[in-house]
Parts: sequence; structure tokens; C-alpha cells
Amino acid sequence: MGQHGEHRPLVRIAAVLAICVAASPAAACRLALLLALDVSSSVDATEDQLQRGGLVAALTAPEVRAAFFAVDAPVALAVYEWSGRYNQEVVLDWTLIDSPSALLSAAETVAASKRSHNEFPTAMGYALGFGAEMLGRAPSCLYRTIDMAGDGQNNEGFGPQLAYREFAFDEVTVNGLVVNAAEFTSETMLIEFYKREVLRGPGAFLEVAQGFEDYERAMRRKLERELTPPVIGALDLHRSDG
Repeated sequence: MGQHGEHRPLVRIAAVLAICVAASPAAACRLALLLALDVSSSVDATEDQLQRGGLVAALTAPEVRAAFFAVDAPVALAVYEWSGRYNQEVVLDWTLIDSPSALLSAAETVAASKRSHNEFPTAMGYALGFGAEMLGRAPSCLYRTIDMAGDGQNNEGFGPQLAYREFAFDEVTVNGLVVNAAEFTSETMLIEFYKREVLRGPGAFLEVAQGFEDYERAMRRKLERELTPPVIGALDLHRSDG
């Protein structure tokens, strides 16, 4: 395919987004993206610094910045951290990323944040319920996505599948970022747990970090994939093509 053909999907999706936004001013953003950080007791202080710093570096990476602003319709971004069943805290409340300065300010907020809890287990069902409630007060957007990052399986309270039945997850995609443990059996089981229990919705995918030292690379890759318009709009385009 020639150079013009390579850019055709992006041009067509930009047109679709422009039509949708023009037709519905309330849907002034293309994606509400909610990032969930694991601060359970299995994540020590050094690992938390690596994931928090990795997220900041990923948000400000050139390829991620380009994906945020690939089309005119902006993205709404929020971040929260989770651990035990009653231990979720907002790190970055909903922010419309409509300019490079807004993205930088969001990254600075994450960089300045302090860990809220460090002694609690992994209550992923409760964390997802909290995320659904946050999405309920998000700006009106064309798509909604939650990212669950973690280094362990649910070990307190109800699990993800019950959360999906009991909370408002209609038209919500849940992606995952697994931080691999050093022990092979553990990491294999965690990947399978995410695939079986956590991923939800059309096009949901899993990114794997090989330890917290690899968190920045995995987060950067995941954000670029989520934010790039051809990935976000591909299903709608296929439907319109008939």
C-alpha cells in the first residue's frame, strides 16, 4: 500500500469523530480513559515509585503525546489507586486533555502524588466498582476504558466478574497491565487470571511488564495503543462499511 493509503484509516476515523462531535456537542471527547494503579501490600515503596514514575514518563513520551492529539476531539483522563476493599483514592480527577499544557499538568499531578495505602490486600472487584462509579461522573465521551494495572490476583472480597454484573459496565472496555512476578508459576497464573477474569469488552487487551523496572515501557505501549484513533474507531468503521 502506498503512502496515501497508509494514512487513509486515520483520515476516515478523524472524519467519523468530527461528525459525531458535531452531531452531539455533549460528547465533546472521544475517550474517557481511567487508569487504576495497584498499591496493595505486594507492591513495596520502591516498586510504587517505579510505577508512579513510569506512568508520568509514559504520559509525557512523544509517541503517547502524539496519540493524545492525533485528532481534534480530546481525551478525558483520570487516575486512581487501589488496594483493599475500602482503600481506593483518586490521584488525578477527570481532566480534559485538550492541549499539551493540560497533559503536562496532569502528569505533574501524578508525579506529585503520594501513596495513600500500603498495608492492604488485593481487592480487585472493589477497585473495579470504584472505577465504574468514577466513570459514572466522567465527561460524556464516545468511548470509555478502564485500565487495571497490578502484580497479583484478587485475594479479598468479590472478584472482577461479580463487579461486572453488579456495577454499570455497559459499553466499558477493561484492559490490563500485568506486572510479572519473578517466579514462573506465579506470573503464568496471573496472566491467565487477567485474561480470564479481568479483560472485558470488544478489543480488550493485556500488556505485560517484566517487573516494575519495565513498567514505563509497558504503560507507554499500552497508552499508545489505546489512544491511537484507528484502534478506537476500527469497529465502528467496519460496521459503516457494511
